[in-house]
Amino acid sequence: MVLVSVSCFYVVDITALAPMVRVGTLPMRLLALDYGADVVYCEELIDIKMAQCQRVVNEVLQTVDFVAPDDRVMFRTCAKEKARVVFQMGTADPDRALTVARLVEKDVAAIDVNMGCPKEYSTKGGMGAALLSDPEKIEAILRKLVTGVSVPVTCKIRILPSMEETVRLVQRIEKTGIAALAVHGRFKEERPRHPVHCDYIKAVAQAVSIPVIANGGSLDLVKANADIEEFRKATGASSVMLGRAAMWNASVFSSQGPIPVERVMEEYLRYAIRYDNHAFNTKYCLCQMLRDKVESPLGKQVQAAQTNVEISEAFGLQDFYLQTQEQLQVRRDSLYSSSQPDQPVMDGDVTMMAIKFERREYPPQITPKMFLLEWSRKEKLEQPLYKTVQRSQDRAFQSTVTVAEKKYRSSLWEKSKKFAEQAAAIVCLRVLGIPEGRIGEEDSGLVCKRKREWKTNGFTEEEGRKKRHIAGIQQENESSEFAAAANGSHHKPNGPAAQL
Repeated sequence: MVLVSVSCFYVVDITALAPMVRVGTLPMRLLALDYGADVVYCEELIDIKMAQCQRVVNEVLQTVDFVAPDDRVMFRTCAKEKARVVFQMGTADPDRALTVARLVEKDVAAIDVNMGCPKEYSTKGGMGAALLSDPEKIEAILRKLVTGVSVPVTCKIRILPSMEETVRLVQRIEKTGIAALAVHGRFKEERPRHPVHCDYIKAVAQAVSIPVIANGGSLDLVKANADIEEFRKATGASSVMLGRAAMWNASVFSSQGPIPVERVMEEYLRYAIRYDNHAFNTKYCLCQMLRDKVESPLGKQVQAAQTNVEISEAFGLQDFYLQTQEQLQVRRDSLYSSSQPDQPVMDGDVTMMAIKFERREYPPQITPKMFLLEWSRKEKLEQPLYKTVQRSQDRAFQSTVTVAEKKYRSSLWEKSKKFAEQAAAIVCLRVLGIPEGRIGEEDSGLVCKRKREWKTNGFTEEEGRKKRHIAGIQQENESSEFAAAANGSHHKPNGPAAQL
């Protein structure tokens, strides 16, 4: 395999994962690198949305996230791919393109402008393949980027109706100073069922001196790793970019031969779990890999799954899922224990403390919410009112409770709505100096004695506590995943957002 650095586009004979909407997220990119891809492109990301994002270091996932105002993670990357990931944007505006490029340039190997997507969501804004009819705008965008960022700038085009037009366009593009050019060998109106025009790509490669990356050969010409070199020779290109062939089975990048798709899917799923990929995005990518096996027993189970827990069960990875969640929680707790105050602080009109709800610290059927409710009744106050929000990039929850017209909240985010409400109740109880029902706490009389029985179903106190702890992890993880699915969050997917 070719050694690839930040200047990867000055190296010939590379293989690249093509930019693919909904497919080119972090798990797929890392999987492609594992199997031998030299360069990986992210999915096309629109400049208008990206320009609103904040760059946030996610210390829990060990990623860099670009977070939109609605808390969706638009782009997530990590150190493993930094020198080999290309950020592809959809843009029709030079100034906005530069704003986005400067936002991400420290975390990627190169910036690419999409000039080949024929889909309406891209072309309707003058982006994608719509740019092919406006060479002046193409030049303005590329020159602005080339002179404005510190990483290589590239673009990806489709071919024009005639070979002469195509050659004239790429020669104009070359003069902007870009580092490389990817060419999808189909016309704007053509689709994958149409044959790729290798002769056009070859004409482009002969007409310019910069590296040319050939694209569009999946299925017809590239069915296995050995076909990649044949496609490169047929097009006269410096390198090859694969889309659908890699989407179906990323081991096409491996010179060791193909790997059964079920194993590839499992490796993909491990990355999706490790980097908290949104369940709907994970499910979509797995279904693309299944192809004609989508109606198989495994395919039906994947299609029916609504959460990462259920997807993990389909592949027998539920233990890996639970272990990963526990590891992430340990990392969260460690980060917060060293950075959050133990004493109450005011955030506007809200009293806050760094408190997490630990179910094992309370007897069965006893919760802080229960104690707060009973105390409010005793004091003839209105019932505590909880308002809970969910952060979409990590699907964590934070709750604020209002009691006697005062608000209380934990500064820490919880893995479920229930836990977030319990944490808010604890803050309120501790600030007011009210018992909360923890094991070993003196009986306050707020909750009837019957609910304080510690021995149930023949278990000792310690045995019962362990069983409740294990069951609690599973139940709350499933609860969190279900809530996220119901909300339809993006593959999301931190300033405030990074702190899970």
